[in-house]
Amino acid sequence: MLEVHGAIAVITLDNPPVNSLGHALRQRIVAALDTAESDPGVKGIVLAGNDKAFSAGADMSEFGTPLQLAEPMLRTVLERVEACRKPVVAAIGGVALGGGLELALACHGRVALETAKLGLPEILLGLIPGSGGTQRLPRLVGMATALTLIQSGSPQTARQLAESGLLDQVVSMDLLASASAWASELAERGTPLPRARDRELDACVAQAILTAQREKLTPRQRLQPAYAALLDALNAASGAFEEGLQLERALFLQLIPSTPAKALRYQFFTEREASKLPLALQADARRVDTVAIIGAGTMGAGIAICALDAGLNVILLEQDTAALQRGRQRVTEHYQGRIAAGKLKANVAAASEARLTPSTDWAQLSRADLVIEAVFEDLAVKQEVFRKIDAHARPGAVLATNTSYLDVDAIANVTGRPQDVLGLHFFSPANVMKLLEVVRGAQTGADVLATGMDLGKKLRKLPVLTGNAFGFIGNRIYNAYRKQCEFMLEDGAWPEEVDTALQAFGFAMGPFAVADLSGLDIAWRMRKAQASTRDPRERYVDILDQLCEQGRLGRKTGAGYYAYIEGQQVKTTDALVRRVIEQASTRRGIHRRHLDAAEIQRRALLAMVNEAALLLAEGVASRVTDVDVVLVQGYGFPRWEGGPVFWARQQNRAALEQDMKTLAQQAGPSFVLAELTALLTS
Repeated sequence: MLEVHGAIAVITLDNPPVNSLGHALRQRIVAALDTAESDPGVKGIVLAGNDKAFSAGADMSEFGTPLQLAEPMLRTVLERVEACRKPVVAAIGGVALGGGLELALACHGRVALETAKLGLPEILLGLIPGSGGTQRLPRLVGMATALTLIQSGSPQTARQLAESGLLDQVVSMDLLASASAWASELAERGTPLPRARDRELDACVAQAILTAQREKLTPRQRLQPAYAALLDALNAASGAFEEGLQLERALFLQLIPSTPAKALRYQFFTEREASKLPLALQADARRVDTVAIIGAGTMGAGIAICALDAGLNVILLEQDTAALQRGRQRVTEHYQGRIAAGKLKANVAAASEARLTPSTDWAQLSRADLVIEAVFEDLAVKQEVFRKIDAHARPGAVLATNTSYLDVDAIANVTGRPQDVLGLHFFSPANVMKLLEVVRGAQTGADVLATGMDLGKKLRKLPVLTGNAFGFIGNRIYNAYRKQCEFMLEDGAWPEEVDTALQAFGFAMGPFAVADLSGLDIAWRMRKAQASTRDPRERYVDILDQLCEQGRLGRKTGAGYYAYIEGQQVKTTDALVRRVIEQASTRRGIHRRHLDAAEIQRRALLAMVNEAALLLAEGVASRVTDVDVVLVQGYGFPRWEGGPVFWARQQNRAALEQDMKTLAQQAGPSFVLAELTALLTS
C-alpha cells in the first residue's frame, strides 16, 4: 500500500500476519517504488510494516517452487531499493528477520523501535542468507558482530544493536514519524545516498576472525554444510561486492536441495502441525489461571518455574515442610541465577515469585484450575496421590499426571472423574526442555486435551498429542533404540564404539553416555517392574543389570558403562565392563565381530523406524510426523536429519525393507516387524 504524506511516500508491506516476502508482495513493493520515484512531489520513501512485523522474511511455502525464483526475486527487489534515486528508509517495528532484514539492509537508512527484533535465522534452516545478508551486514557492523548474528541465527533487539552501526536511529515511540524525518534529512543531504555496498571491510581483521571461527566449529556444526558455506560467503565480503553477491547466491542455491536443508524445513512445518489437535478432537480449552503442582522435587520445581514464567498462579504442594522448603529454594535459586546472569530483571523475578504459594495443605487444591502430579514414578504412589487429588480438587478442574511411561488410565480410574484426567509428560529439566507429550486416556474429554495443548503453548513448549501406551511416543521409540544398541554390544561392539558412531551421525550424546548421565538404576527399576510380563522369547540383554548389581549406577556413583575421574568420563570402557559384555556374548552363544560405524548407525535407525511404524499402526501417534518432532525435541536426534521417519523416507525402499528383515532376525522371535507403507507414504 502506498500513501503520500507531504514529501514522504510511505510504502506499507501488506502480507499479514508477518509480511512474508512472497511473490505478490515483492511485485507490489517494486510497483510502489516505481510510482513513488516518478512522483516529483515525493522527496523520500519509507518502507514500513505492521505492529507485529516489518517482515519475517521469505515465504517458506514458496521454497522449492517456481515462485521462489519468479521475478522479481528478492534480490531484484533489493537492487531496486538500493538503486532508487530518492532515499528509502526502513521503519522497523516488530520483527525484521531473514529476507526482511536483508530488505532493510538494502535501504539507505534504518530506524527501529527499541523493542524490534532483528536477525538472520537462515542457518537454522540449513541455509545462509541468499539476498546479500552476508555481504551488506558485515560492511555495516563489522565482521565480528555480523558473524555472531548470522551464525547463531538468534535475533537481537534494536536496543542491543543500537551501537552496532546497523541502525541510524533507535526510538521508543513515533516510529513512522522518526523514519519520515530521517528520509527527509537524507533527501536534504543529496546524493550519493548511503549504501551498505559502498563500505569496505578490513580484510586482514575479517579473515582472521573467520579463520578462528572455522577452527571453533563444533562436531555437530561440521556435519551441516551451511556452517562452512556461511564462512565462505562472509569471507567474500572483504572483496568486491558483486563478486561476493554471486558467491553467496551460488552457495545458497547449492544448499536449498541438500538433505539437511530439506530436513530442517520439514521440521519447521511439522512442529507447527504437531501442536494442533486432529480435527475430530478439537474443542474449546478450559480456562486456566491457577495451577497446583504436587511434588516440589527437581521436576515439580521446574514445572512451577514454567508456569510462573507464563504468568500463572502456582500452588506448590509437598508432604512435609522440609521437602516444601527445598522445593521453594529451588525456585528462588533459579530466579537469583537468572538475575545474576543478567537475563532477568529483579522486579520481574519478584513478580513471578509473588504468584507462588508453597503449601502442605491439600485443601489448597480447591483453588486450582489444573493440578499436575509430579511425584515418584511408581504406579501405586501416583494412584494414592490421585485419590487425594480427587477428594480435594474442585469440580471441573483438569487433573494431570506427569508420568514418562506409566498407564494414564490406571491412574485416572482411581478417581471419580477419569474424563478430567490426562498425562502431561514434561522432560527434564522442565524449565528448559521444549517438548511436552500430552497423553490421551481412554476417557479423557476433548476439552481436557485442548486444555493440555493450550497449557503447553502458554508454557512456551511444543505440545504433541500421544495415545496412552507404554512409554507414549518418545520413550517407546527410545526404548527400541536402546535395546538395539544393547544387542550390538552382545554382537561385538563396545559402548564407546556405539556412542561414537551415533554422535558421528549427529546425536548429541550416545545411548550409553546418556544412560550413565541419567543413572542406570532408573532403567534397572523399570526392568524389574516389567520382568513378570516379559515375553520369554525376547532377546533380553542383562549387561545393564550386571553393572547395577556391582554398584555401577552411572556418573553419580563414579562408574557405569564408563568410569569417571573427577567427574570426567574416561573415553574407553574398562576391563570390568568389557568382561561383563563378553560374558553376555558367551551366554548368548555369539561369536563377537567388529561392527563399523555405518552398521551401528543403520541398525539403531532401523529400530526407531520399525517402532515408529508400530506406533502409527496402533494409533499411539496420530500423525507419523509427530514421531520426528518428539525424537528431535526430546531425545537428541539431529534436527538436520529430520527424525527417523524423514530419514526412512530418504532411503531406497527395497533396501530398507530387506534391512528390516535382517534386523528382525538379529532381534529374535519376539521382535514384531512393522509394515512400512503407511509410515513411508502418509
